[in-house]
Amino acid sequence: MYFLKYIFTPIIAIVAMTGISYAGENFTSNDLASVIEVQKYYRAIHIMAMLLVGFGFLMVFVKKYGRSAITATFLLVSISIPLYFLKDSLGIWGEADSVIDRLILAEFAAASLLICAGAVLGRVKMSQYLLLGALFIPCYAFNEWILLDGGLNLIAKGSMVDTGGSIVIHAFGALFGIGVAYAMTTLKEYNTPIEADATSDRFSLLGSMVLWVFWPSFCAALVAPADIPMTIVNVIIALCGSTLATYFASVKLRGKISPADIANAALAGGVAIGATCDKVPAHYAFAIGILAGALSTFGFAVIQDKFQGAIKKIDTCGVLHLHGLPGLFGGLVAIVTVGGINASTQIMGILITCIIAIVSGLAVGAVIAQTGRRTEPYTDAEEFELDDEPMSKAEQPAAVICKECEQPVAGS
Repeated sequence: MYFLKYIFTPIIAIVAMTGISYAGENFTSNDLASVIEVQKYYRAIHIMAMLLVGFGFLMVFVKKYGRSAITATFLLVSISIPLYFLKDSLGIWGEADSVIDRLILAEFAAASLLICAGAVLGRVKMSQYLLLGALFIPCYAFNEWILLDGGLNLIAKGSMVDTGGSIVIHAFGALFGIGVAYAMTTLKEYNTPIEADATSDRFSLLGSMVLWVFWPSFCAALVAPADIPMTIVNVIIALCGSTLATYFASVKLRGKISPADIANAALAGGVAIGATCDKVPAHYAFAIGILAGALSTFGFAVIQDKFQGAIKKIDTCGVLHLHGLPGLFGGLVAIVTVGGINASTQIMGILITCIIAIVSGLAVGAVIAQTGRRTEPYTDAEEFELDDEPMSKAEQPAAVICKECEQPVAGS
């Protein structure tokens, strides 16, 4: 039997391949389009894993805010995707070519929203995350329409180089979040330390690794099929570069490795390579990753405290240094790495993004601030039922006292 199996298996395979080749004669363009749509669906599911698992666990580094961070991630994704679909259904600011393209673009909007929310993480109520999402998505879609679809005739459609969203997704979300944080952060919140511990750091690092693994699908989600291999390789190479640079820069600047640097700055290569992921050779991608990782680590280790001290505001997750600066760097580096690029158009697109993000972020932050404040920042206890919270003295049962020794009985 095994002998026959070894003989006939190759024959069956050859016949099957022959059948496929003959069937290919009737393979229509509609069939090819369906295959491409299925492949896009796979990448869309990868992106969903990034949004819920990657971003969700990355933001649990605040040790008493883990339940809230995960729940906020659920809510933000759940409100942003339907709102983006509603925008397309109403025919506002363009419409995607297919329903899977719409889903992927909606996921991009959700990613930008999660980046924005990271700036004020722990300092808004759960209902205010929903309000933030409802106000953010129209602003995001408006900027996307101007940069990518030629809205208002400011930038010709297709002339902006930003394949993986370094500018449209990452920089916009980060700068919008900084605007919201500036408008909302109180002096009490500024003076409240953001605490992490070994467990929260481990979960944050896990989230970072999930983002790292699926980042190639994020950048390759909508590129032409022929460019997918180059895009995937470039993103992985850039992430390798930023991870290595983060380690060396963290040790150099801090003396020891910082978990916050590894969890965040190691991803900066994926942020920066987004603009040019399908347009540069691999050695360029590696260099972009190294520079982005070093820039991001320098931001976390040196710039962050000085910047926050100067404005007396808090960027909880450091989105300016993971998404903002590397995203702007990626958009600018396209000017010198992509042949035939219109430098003035690229710079104009970056400036438009910065202006819309900061101004709309300040306005949205002012609106949200009018809807109330948390009593205590960075804690689940204000909005969650917690069985593991220590009881107050008033809630603790009275101890049983021994009549003979007049001491509390053990276990009482």
